[in-house]
Amino acid sequence: MEPSRRRHSRFTVALATCLSVLCTAGLALAAPASAAADPKDDAKRASRAANRAEAILEAATVTARSAARRLEAVTAALPAARNKVAVSRGIVVAAAVEAVTARRRADIARAGYGRAAARFDQAQKRFEEAHERVDEIAAASYKGGNFALINVLVGARGPQDAMDRLGLVDQVMQKQQESVDAFLVASREARIEQDRAGLAKRAAEDAERKAAAQFVAARVAQATAKQARAAVIRLAQSRRAALIAARSQRSAVLARYEAAKAEEARIQDALRGLDSKTGGGPYLGGKLLMPVHGWKSSDFGTRYDPYYRVWQLHAGTDFAAGGGTPIHAAASGRVVQAGWNGGYGNYTCVNHGRRDGRNFSTCYGHQSKILVHVGEYVRRGEVIGRVGTTGASTGFHLHFETRFGGTPRNPLNYLPGCLC
Repeated sequence: MEPSRRRHSRFTVALATCLSVLCTAGLALAAPASAAADPKDDAKRASRAANRAEAILEAATVTARSAARRLEAVTAALPAARNKVAVSRGIVVAAAVEAVTARRRADIARAGYGRAAARFDQAQKRFEEAHERVDEIAAASYKGGNFALINVLVGARGPQDAMDRLGLVDQVMQKQQESVDAFLVASREARIEQDRAGLAKRAAEDAERKAAAQFVAARVAQATAKQARAAVIRLAQSRRAALIAARSQRSAVLARYEAAKAEEARIQDALRGLDSKTGGGPYLGGKLLMPVHGWKSSDFGTRYDPYYRVWQLHAGTDFAAGGGTPIHAAASGRVVQAGWNGGYGNYTCVNHGRRDGRNFSTCYGHQSKILVHVGEYVRRGEVIGRVGTTGASTGFHLHFETRFGGTPRNPLNYLPGCLC
């Protein structure tokens, strides 16, 4: 048992050292986020945030858009990362407690085995002593000891002497029977104590294995907690770098926003001029035709840019579609603009007549190719261009507008509700 005790002692020292390190590491971790995030949704949330940042910054520089994407993605990922740190810290502490508990149970089991082994040693000693006495009786019988007892009776000199001698023989036989009975009892007790000691030994060994497993689990928890904390630190560093990059683009982005405002003013002036001209019948086309087969990726409306603190109008609705996808005229009418228009890239506007007292037009931006020219009459559903990503665009899509006297209104009010 000495080697086992030495191993037990070394294990106890190692466990105590490791648990001390684990508890220190656990308490040193970052505090949990105020609102726990679900790690499963983290990637989707980060992607949505990054896409939203790109939509807001569509007219910004490429560097600014890239910085905003990183900033939004990192900001969205931080709550889940911090929550993982908090969870990991709890696991470290729990693992440490479980390891201590397992070690304590192993110590108790080891002590129980020691007591059981001591009882077995005592029972084994009694068994051996009883066995020796039985061996002596057996040896005496083998050597004729029973005949000696009979000779004692035969040699009696009278009835009284025979009775006395018979009592002596009876005492000898009783002592021999007691020795045999004691041997049987000692043998049974030895077997029982041996079984108990065996069970105690197995229990002690199981407890030792569990303690060792908990010790390993505590070390794994510590490593996981360190990785989680390192991930939060990396995210924080990435966020700082993205902020620095975004700030460095402030002047260039604000200049682009001013240019975008000027482009919008020019478009409104050009289309507003149609109102002062005579001619043009009323619009009778009803709901517009969907101009492209795709999905809505960005809504109409005024947006606030939180990075550069300016407001801007997104004058249409964006429909994402593959590059080169046909663009159809939403209604019949005459082409009044067709060409390059700054941030709108390849841009086409079609006038459809008067509606609500104003000239009603639809416009199509970011085309890869324009297939019509100014003055051309197009029919509803006719292919007038191809989807592209020209101008201030972050991916293949159609920027679709509905304008009244040049003023943009929400296209969703004039398209089919199903967008199909």
